[in-house]
Amino acid sequence: MGNPKAKDKESKAVLLLALTIFFALLVKDRPALSQKSQLTPIFENVSISPDSSEKKTIVRGLSGGPVSATEQAGRETTTTGPCVGFVDREPDHTLELTGFFQSLTLEVKSSENTTLVVRGPGGSWCNDDFDGKNPGITGQWLSGIYEIWVGSYQRNKYYPYAIEITQEP
Repeated sequence: MGNPKAKDKESKAVLLLALTIFFALLVKDRPALSQKSQLTPIFENVSISPDSSEKKTIVRGLSGGPVSATEQAGRETTTTGPCVGFVDREPDHTLELTGFFQSLTLEVKSSENTTLVVRGPGGSWCNDDFDGKNPGITGQWLSGIYEIWVGSYQRNKYYPYAIEITQEP
């Protein structure tokens, strides 16, 4: 007939495997244990077309860094405002505009005082205090790739923000 101890050991192994699979399936959809699906992505890159049905795009990130905005922009001031604060070495976001925009607004929303540097076709633009403490740039935008940095007033201070990119009719 077979060894009863070996069969008992085999039964326990099968039961342990079944319980492991059961618990794995049970916890895989639990929000408290599976936070990944609830995380908001940050530092995203976007591409926008002038004929898109989406008239508002939002990207998120953390402001600040070790590099002065003046150094990153290559100037102290622009037609859209002063280049102040500190930003990362690499852009926080890349914005691709697939066509000419007659009117586009890029505005940072944050509970802290942030600054903005944008570099793209035609040069660099900076802003501070477009709407209260929030920087932004509005106007006509050429098609092409734009690099976006969101800064903080103090070096290596980081604050959460959202950038609203809005197409005007």
